Amino acid sequence: MLLRRHVLVAAAAGLAAPATLRAQGAWRPDRPVTIIVPWAAGGSTDQMARLVAAELEAPLGQRVVVVNQPGASGSIGTRNALEAPKDGMTWAAGAAVDVGCYKVLGLLDTQLSDWNLFFAVANVNVLVANPQSGFRDFAQAFEALKTRGQSIGVATAGVSSAGHNMMEALRAATPGLQYRHATYDGGNPAMIATVSGETQLGAMLLVEAAEMIRARRLIPLAVQSDDPVTLAAQGSSPAIEIPSVRRWVPNMPAPLNYFGIWAAKGVPENVVATMTEIWRTTIANSQRLKDYATSRAALFTPLYGQQAYDEAWKMVRQTAWLYFDGGKARVSPDTVGIARL
Repeated sequence: MLLRRHVLVAAAAGLAAPATLRAQGAWRPDRPVTIIVPWAAGGSTDQMARLVAAELEAPLGQRVVVVNQPGASGSIGTRNALEAPKDGMTWAAGAAVDVGCYKVLGLLDTQLSDWNLFFAVANVNVLVANPQSGFRDFAQAFEALKTRGQSIGVATAGVSSAGHNMMEALRAATPGLQYRHATYDGGNPAMIATVSGETQLGAMLLVEAAEMIRARRLIPLAVQSDDPVTLAAQGSSPAIEIPSVRRWVPNMPAPLNYFGIWAAKGVPENVVATMTEIWRTTIANSQRLKDYATSRAALFTPLYGQQAYDEAWKMVRQTAWLYFDGGKARVSPDTVGIARL
């Protein structure tokens, strides 16, 4: 896979029980912990969150329950996590860029610095076509979007979703390009809509479309990445190389899109310390997450703390101003501390 020449990983220790959990004052939840996925089941956030939840149960000594609460581009579930008691028992999951841009979009009064961030993977966006659409490659779809884009439906997981961000970046980099935005309550519903022919095109995360691409139910047109991406061979499906959109649109940005879980600032310090130690040990050594990333053409990125914030901020800055320049923002990013690049 050629997403980036560098893969960001956190420092990993051994597989023994985290020292923080053995220390006096370590966080030991006395009931099940909840991770709110603010999108529909089956999508990229849901997939990642369920793998992370399974890895957290042993070191925490407690069940970790994933609850789907989709709606309003992920802001409803995220709001519920933000307003939950700050005791470490409720976490949100998703893409860090969403949390960083909700305030700009007027969806939720929060920003990236309000959260304790713990990332698992970084995903890449892909534009796919229904096999009956007539689009066999990106060049054909690109020309159609430039000449009759308002008549071409593009399914995404909703406003501010990864797929929507990809289409807005493509539109900003291509004067005259238009598309008809068809919004759904998550990447999985958007993928299903494209497979069924409700829309000709779909813009979503590659992890969401991977299996239907392998099954030839979707045609991969281009990825939003610096380089082409290879979807690994699986079973009878051979490896599939998907070209970079930069082959046609060299100036289109392609920052990494980080996914993970987070709890609002204000939770007890021992909660953050305990989760940090689990991330350094259990998550950084998770074979399940590594295999998931490899099979779905994602990057395994077990980042946390300041490093997670610094890396996510790159996409937040680019996306916030993309929304503003495209007329989608409710407030100017610079009024909420997001300076133009």
